[in-house]
Amino acid sequence: MISIEEYRRKYAFGEDYGTSEYKFGPVAERPDVIENRGFIIDKSSIVYRIAGITKNIIVGPEVSMYLGSREDMARFLVYPMRDGVIGKDDERAWSVIYEITKYGLLKFKPSDPKFKGFYVTAALSAIAPKYMYEKVFEIHKKIDEEYGVVKAVTIIPQPLAVAIAQKTITCIVVESGHGNTQITPISRYPIRGAIISLNRGGAEANDITAEILKDSGYGDLVHEEKLVRMVKEAIGLIPRNLNEAIKKAREDKDRFRAVFKVPNTPTVIDLGDNSWMRFLIGEIVFDPENEIFESYYKRGMPRPRDTRLGDEIIRGTINLADAIIKSAQKTPLELQPHLYKRIILSGGNFAWKVPELLKDVAVDAATKIKALLKERNIDAIVELTRDPMYSVWKGCIVYSIAVPDDYLWSWRRMEGWYKWR
Repeated sequence: MISIEEYRRKYAFGEDYGTSEYKFGPVAERPDVIENRGFIIDKSSIVYRIAGITKNIIVGPEVSMYLGSREDMARFLVYPMRDGVIGKDDERAWSVIYEITKYGLLKFKPSDPKFKGFYVTAALSAIAPKYMYEKVFEIHKKIDEEYGVVKAVTIIPQPLAVAIAQKTITCIVVESGHGNTQITPISRYPIRGAIISLNRGGAEANDITAEILKDSGYGDLVHEEKLVRMVKEAIGLIPRNLNEAIKKAREDKDRFRAVFKVPNTPTVIDLGDNSWMRFLIGEIVFDPENEIFESYYKRGMPRPRDTRLGDEIIRGTINLADAIIKSAQKTPLELQPHLYKRIILSGGNFAWKVPELLKDVAVDAATKIKALLKERNIDAIVELTRDPMYSVWKGCIVYSIAVPDDYLWSWRRMEGWYKWR
């Protein structure tokens, strides 16, 4: 008979509820990933009855087979976690979260008769309100009562999961996903009063990509969010210096030409003379206040929304380096130099490629942040996690293995195992 510690190591399970993706699974090199979305079945449609479809919500890879007109996508395709938060009474969104959670847990349910359920660590946005914790606990309890797959569950903020994965307790984690960017100073635990969450992330890079596609004659494609994201990831670049990058790209159009072939289709997107715009896709993540974006805002592209922190308003367009400094300044002066010694970047919104032929003008996210801070007379050590898209999930796995079985959930400490059996 194996001990509790051995059992927990064997059946540790991590869940990262990202705005665009749900990453999940037991101990492995990498998690499984599905899009954090669900297709609501229209029960009034006779076609579904004839086909014998009894599900209410479709999640996972199967969603693609149910997509019909663009109008149907807008009505029935639900992305529950806009900006990392779900409304308390948003029943459709919570139903999707239930289904993707069930999908993840059942996919890895072992046939071992000694299996009594996973030790699940779920990661939510650092700004997730208490009711989201309660809802996620309720969902796992309900799934366990139906399928017997959860022995205990706990929840941690995504930035803390990153720090755990990087084996550090004093740092600033900047976690940037699709919906938001969380700047979180950590000294043993996230310093909640210093957290700054910006209402911008990969979605803003998607928005500018859509505008670039319109300007380049591909306006008919921008209604498909997944396609826009694919284009962004394929051609977007972070400029070392935006003005210099644009100048070089206009002078040497062939070297900087942006071409993307849509997989498994004959469609080819070629930006041609507009290829210099590929640098705007990366720049908007770091400095959406740059004057070059004003014309896009004026013609209707959403401006990143401001964030209210108590009585303070944080501009949605604030330069990312300024936001990091503002966050650090909310901690004790004695601590701040130690925080700048380790700034950790994580999240898919920082996973930008640097083509070998364009290294003179394009950089990775860590180099960009370090340069922006240097302009503000701060020498910082900035690093990008080895797997920026999966570091939250890795931290969840480590946490599941490390937390003792008898350390039970406390609403005061907001940590420990939540159990019901």
